[in-house]
Amino acid sequence: MTFGAVGDLHGDFDSLDRIMARHPEVVFWVCPGDVASERGEYPHPRAPFFWIKGNNEDFDFVAAQPAGGGTIPNLHYIPNGVSVQAPGSVELAGLGGTFAPTWYDKPASALPAAPAWRGAGREGVVTKRDDKRRHFVQEEVDACKQLTPIDIFLSHEAARPFLLAPHRKTGPSRPLDAGKTPINEVLAAMRPRLHLFGHHHTYAVGERQNVPSIGLEMVSTSYLIFNGKSLAHERIAT
Repeated sequence: MTFGAVGDLHGDFDSLDRIMARHPEVVFWVCPGDVASERGEYPHPRAPFFWIKGNNEDFDFVAAQPAGGGTIPNLHYIPNGVSVQAPGSVELAGLGGTFAPTWYDKPASALPAAPAWRGAGREGVVTKRDDKRRHFVQEEVDACKQLTPIDIFLSHEAARPFLLAPHRKTGPSRPLDAGKTPINEVLAAMRPRLHLFGHHHTYAVGERQNVPSIGLEMVSTSYLIFNGKSLAHERIAT
């Protein structure tokens, strides 16, 4: 059995369709979030496609998706802290969204949606950053820690360490660790066979908490094909 993994789509549904058409042997695909287009559209995949939320989604659409299923055929949503079974009895789990310290201790149900209108001073402009449902919270991390056995764990954020190039905020000699500790905590407790993440649009192969951890590039750049038994993978340019 083979399965595939694509990184953030950001609405590039044409690339996804070409990839799927190229690999009819792939039983299912996984994605670590940022699926929606700028207009909040979602793909109609030709093969089973399992995804978690990113920080760029239509969060009303996300909220309407049942665990493991969806309102669009072949589009299977994985809510935070819930396990879902893919074809071949492969157990999937995810922690979608980004980390925000100011919201982390809140209940997931308390994360506010974006307001319909922001009024003067913002010229009525509402962005995806106004929708706090784009974050994950501690209760979802705790729920993930209870899930076992899991074959593939998807997160939008990376685990630590995930070093980015030196940034003006950290100085010329200090790379920024963009990884988030809650992801490491989940990996340590869950011990999945494989961890995949997106958000940074970088292909990176490593190990975190003794778990193979792979960062995915955008779907327009590359994708991965896995041997479902050995988890050996091939990176293929889109």
